[in-house]
Amino acid sequence: MKQFDTTRPEFAPYGFTCERWTPVAMPRADRHSEIEVNFLASGSLTYLVGGHRDTIHAGQMGLFWAAVPHQIVEFDGDDPYFVVTLPLNEFMRSGIDADIVNRTLQGEVLISSVQDERDSASFQRWESDLASQDPALARAAQLEIQARLLRFAHDKSIGGTGEPMEDLSSADQLACYIARHFHQTLTSEAIAKAVDLHPNYAMTLFRKTFGISITSFITQHRLSEAQRLLVTTNRSVLDVSLASGFQSLSRFNEVFRKACGCSPRKFRANHRVT
Repeated sequence: MKQFDTTRPEFAPYGFTCERWTPVAMPRADRHSEIEVNFLASGSLTYLVGGHRDTIHAGQMGLFWAAVPHQIVEFDGDDPYFVVTLPLNEFMRSGIDADIVNRTLQGEVLISSVQDERDSASFQRWESDLASQDPALARAAQLEIQARLLRFAHDKSIGGTGEPMEDLSSADQLACYIARHFHQTLTSEAIAKAVDLHPNYAMTLFRKTFGISITSFITQHRLSEAQRLLVTTNRSVLDVSLASGFQSLSRFNEVFRKACGCSPRKFRANHRVT
């Protein structure tokens, strides 16, 4: 049974997987470039993703782009849940409706409104197929997951359960404000003022709640936006860096290489649909 590893490097890939995870409150956010799909047979999971809370309940499928900082902050029940990680380029090639792709890459958590009684057996089969190391079964699982995502995207009423900002805790409000304004020049003073907190208290509260600094959280969102733009547009690397909130191309390249292990151009080449 897997559990979140706090020592894993940022953007370390999971690859194509279907595994059972033990629900735990995560001490910090995780980020990886795959699309993540969660399925719960019982209980619930509440994520903080992109500054908003989304809850996936028993019988539901939840889908999100895991390059966006995501962190389980609450859970109900101890039963394991299924996690599928699908490489971004496979998701982009799957033929899913463009609106669903855009919503996903813009940081929305998509949650099924219609439950499928076959899901429990399907996720168990995919887990077994991928664990077998049999290429034929792995290909079968890949095609079946793609088909399930196409059916998921066909449900036009899918959506998240994000709470309004005024209903969130002070820490969540700070995260939400950053998620909405990371494109802009931000200071800890301006962020704290928006939530009616003293800057020193805001910085301490944020680190205590989410395990990282406000500055690091801003950078995470800027990197996620840069990845999205690199994959979905033909804008120059300079335009991508500025549109994502970075103040200079050199700083953008430095941060991107450190976090992702490659240049922005290489990331685009690896993930774009050809």
